[in-house]
Amino acid sequence: MSLLIFAFGIYERIIGMITLKIYGSAIKRGLLILMILVGGLFTMQTANAEYGDIVINNYSDAAGMRPAVFPHWFHRIRFRCKVCHADLGFKFKAGGNEIDMVKIIDGQYCGACHNGSIAWSVENCDLCHSGKPRTPTQVHQSTINSLVAPAAAAAPAKPQTQQKK
Repeated sequence: MSLLIFAFGIYERIIGMITLKIYGSAIKRGLLILMILVGGLFTMQTANAEYGDIVINNYSDAAGMRPAVFPHWFHRIRFRCKVCHADLGFKFKAGGNEIDMVKIIDGQYCGACHNGSIAWSVENCDLCHSGKPRTPTQVHQSTINSLVAPAAAAAPAKPQTQQKK
């Protein structure tokens, strides 16, 4: 009887190994997808700008894309200011550069690092283009935005005087 149980155990192991060999990669792939989907239900959120992030919307609205959100402090804790503002040519003003996807793909501005080698490449649009539509280019929640009035609004309108004929 014990020999029969032993033989059946070997049979199960052999069939299990054959099944795993034939379907193993599909099973692993399926489990990975399931883990991502289930995990994604709990962790996947739309990325929005946080305090100090740069919202870049020079061309996004016109192209039908959400504005790009640049996490300034995330980059700043990894790199010195000179890396982006001197070596890559970023100006010290939100919206001061004429950044578009053609330049990024050509390796300028963000594309110097986001090229698939140093950091992710441009294929995943939502990683950057995650801002709220129609948000203007700005430092997100900056006190500058609320304290400084635009030049047109700050200057009182001069009364019009009629010229004598």
